[in-house]
Amino acid sequence: MTQSPIKHGSPEDRGSADRYYGRPYNPHYYPEGTYKGKRVTIESLTPQEIVDYTRGYNNEEDRKDWG
Repeated sequence: MTQSPIKHGSPEDRGSADRYYGRPYNPHYYPEGTYKGKRVTIESLTPQEIVDYTRGYNNEEDRKDWG
């Protein structure tokens, strides 16, 4: 069974990107796509959206090489 791709801007996508770029854990997402429309912050996230962000953050194994 194949896993569906992560939607750009979704909580899981943002968690993964934050970890990749060395940013701190800060659950959020963009419902219209990455950096498009209004940013939804932790105060407005559902418990499932926080779980999705956390999964993306914790499962990102690659890191940006700044060197």
